[in-house]
Amino acid sequence: MTDPWVALEQGADPVERVRALRRAHETFTEAGTVPRPVRSVVADSWRRSARAGVGPDGTACVELTDGDLGAYRAEHPLARVMPLIRELMGTFAADGEHLLAVCDAQGRLLWVEGHPSTRREAGRMNFVPGARWAETAVGTNAPGTAVAVDRPVQVFAAEHFIRRVQPWTCAAAPVHDPRTGRVLGAVDITGGDGLAHPHSLGFVQAVARAAESHLALLAPVRATADTLELTVLGRDEALLVLPGGRRIRLSRRHSEILVLLSRHPEGLTGDELLCALYEDESVPPVTLRAELARLRRLLGPGVLASRPYRLTMPVESDVAVVERRLGTGAVAAAVGAYTGPLLPASQAPAVVRVRRRLADGLRAALVACHDPDLLADWAHAPWGEDDLDVWRALAAVRPTAAVRSRLAQLDAELSVVGRAVARATWSQRSGS
Repeated sequence: MTDPWVALEQGADPVERVRALRRAHETFTEAGTVPRPVRSVVADSWRRSARAGVGPDGTACVELTDGDLGAYRAEHPLARVMPLIRELMGTFAADGEHLLAVCDAQGRLLWVEGHPSTRREAGRMNFVPGARWAETAVGTNAPGTAVAVDRPVQVFAAEHFIRRVQPWTCAAAPVHDPRTGRVLGAVDITGGDGLAHPHSLGFVQAVARAAESHLALLAPVRATADTLELTVLGRDEALLVLPGGRRIRLSRRHSEILVLLSRHPEGLTGDELLCALYEDESVPPVTLRAELARLRRLLGPGVLASRPYRLTMPVESDVAVVERRLGTGAVAAAVGAYTGPLLPASQAPAVVRVRRRLADGLRAALVACHDPDLLADWAHAPWGEDDLDVWRALAAVRPTAAVRSRLAQLDAELSVVGRAVARATWSQRSGS
């Protein structure tokens, strides 16, 4: 096969390939090995699915319904390009008895449209708006895998991890924010075996690129407002977008300053900023003044004022988005907007407090909501792989062998640390 991302090479018999894939799928679910003719992209996805605790007889869960779904879709950036996506894909989907689907970056289906009878049939496996089709929730599938690997991907028949999805074939491509490069979601075409043709993969990729180009041409949502856009989650150097679209990657110290000033629109004195930024109390005020002078030149005239130090225009940050959603009880939406810890390498005392408070609030909401898919996403993210509370909550609602094994490992590690702390404490006390 010349392209590992295409499901069937030219001349392959789809019926024989389905039989071979079903045998391979049974071998994997029983023995954990992946025989030929499974493609490497599918084999890797099966392994990720198994590590996430997905079972081959599972089903997708509907997370967003009615008003929650409508509000989330209206706010999502891809809503702005849905007319274009419908224009490019709608007729193809309806005439071919296929479905067009669009998901967010967490694999939640936001729109599912197309042939009415195909929609009814897909509804029986919860391939519906609001359902979670992330790889960590339902295993290998085109939209979920496309956002997981950030590549256009085709999934043919029994390449799907869950058995009830194996009669279907789909192709999906991720859509990126043209300003930040982050994955916003994916466009997908779902239907019968005929979609295993290479053209369907090229088709969704072309639609995704057209959507990105259209997003780049659209005026920003807040085009009439003088608003700064600050992205600081999951990155050590903040991305700042100024009115007019100028993008700046800030240094770590400037990133910290912008985070703090964005949370204090009333401003902060020099002494307050010194205490918030530096653990070492011996840092002289002149050091901070020099940083602020450099930042003022970088931002341009009129953006950073002094006495007290403050930003002269409002700031919209990804931290604020997460906090607003969490505050309204929209846990799934809050987790969806959380792309990682706030400036993870920062040791500035005030930034550390905000980072911990945000993560702790999300963790508490996750544990309280008992949603296995949300818990699994957090537990398998880099920031959640050692989160004992979340793993315990996940084990309570999805007690798979993989989850129980990881929980036992974390408990054992905690016991070792506890014994070491106890020995150190005893040693200090006996030596005093």
